[in-house]
Amino acid sequence: MTLDHDKWFTEVCRESGSAFSLELGPRGRLHHEVSDFQTIDVYDTVWFGRTLVIDGFLMLSERDNFLYHEMLSHPALFSHPNPRNVLIIGGGDCGTLREVLKHDAVEQAAQVDIDERVTRVCEEWFPELCSGNGDPRARLAFADGIQWVKDTPAGSLDLIIVDSTDPVGPGEGLFTEAFYRDCQTALAADGMLVQQSESPLAHLDSIIEPMHVAMRGAGFEDTHTLYFPQPIYPTGWWTATLARKGAAIAFERSATAEALPFATDYYTADIHRAAFAQPAFMQRRLDGAR
Repeated sequence: MTLDHDKWFTEVCRESGSAFSLELGPRGRLHHEVSDFQTIDVYDTVWFGRTLVIDGFLMLSERDNFLYHEMLSHPALFSHPNPRNVLIIGGGDCGTLREVLKHDAVEQAAQVDIDERVTRVCEEWFPELCSGNGDPRARLAFADGIQWVKDTPAGSLDLIIVDSTDPVGPGEGLFTEAFYRDCQTALAADGMLVQQSESPLAHLDSIIEPMHVAMRGAGFEDTHTLYFPQPIYPTGWWTATLARKGAAIAFERSATAEALPFATDYYTADIHRAAFAQPAFMQRRLDGAR
C-alpha cells in the first residue's frame, strides 16, 4: 500500500524506530500558529476526529484523550486521603483540569501553563475539554510552572499533577531532581505528585527509571508507575508515575472510587488496581531504581 502523504499526518518516534500516521479528513489542517514558545496545529482526521499537534508531536485526539486525562488524574486523586488543593503544571488543553474538578473533595485547582495560546486554541477547537474552566474552584495562570512551584508556600498543596510535553524545550526542567525537591517542599505532609512518564517500551531507560531515581533523591518516600493504553502516542502504551511524601502509595479512597460519583469513559476502581500491576521487566528495573 502506498500512502498519499498529503492526506496523512505522520509522527516519527526515533526512540522506538516507529511512526504513527492518521488519515486527514477533508478539512485537513484546521489551525496553525507559532506562539512565543512552540508551533500549535489542529488537524481534522478521519477516525480520531480533531487532533492537537505541538511542534509536530500529537498531543491529543477527540477519540482517545479520555484515556490520558482520566488516568493522569483519578488514580492519584483517589490515592490521596483528602485532595483539597491541587496544582496542575502544564495541561494547557484543560482536559486534566476538567477531570480533577469532578472530585467534590477538591476545593481549589490551579492550572499553570507557560503558553496561553494552547488554552485559547483548545477553547476554540476542543471546547468539551475546557468545560471546567468556568468552575469557581478553577484558576488558570499562564506562567513558568517551575518558578510557580518554587514560589508556592511550603506544605500548601495536596497534589501536584505534571501534565507536560516531552522533556525537551519548555518541558525539560520538569523532569529533574531539583524540580521534584521543590514539589516535595510545596506538598503537605501526605502530599502526592503524579507526572506523565511516556512509554514503558521506548522510554524506560531515558525517562521512567531516571524519574524514579530523581523522585527518590528529592526525598519522596514511595514511587510507583501505572500503565494505560494510548493509541496515538508512540508504541500505544503509556505511563504516569506517582510519588508520595512521608508514606507508601495506597488506594486511600477506594470506597468512593467503587461508587464512582461521576461519569468516566475508562477509569473504574478495577482499572485503578489493574493499572498499578507491574509488568515483570518493569518491576526488575524499577526495584533497582528504588
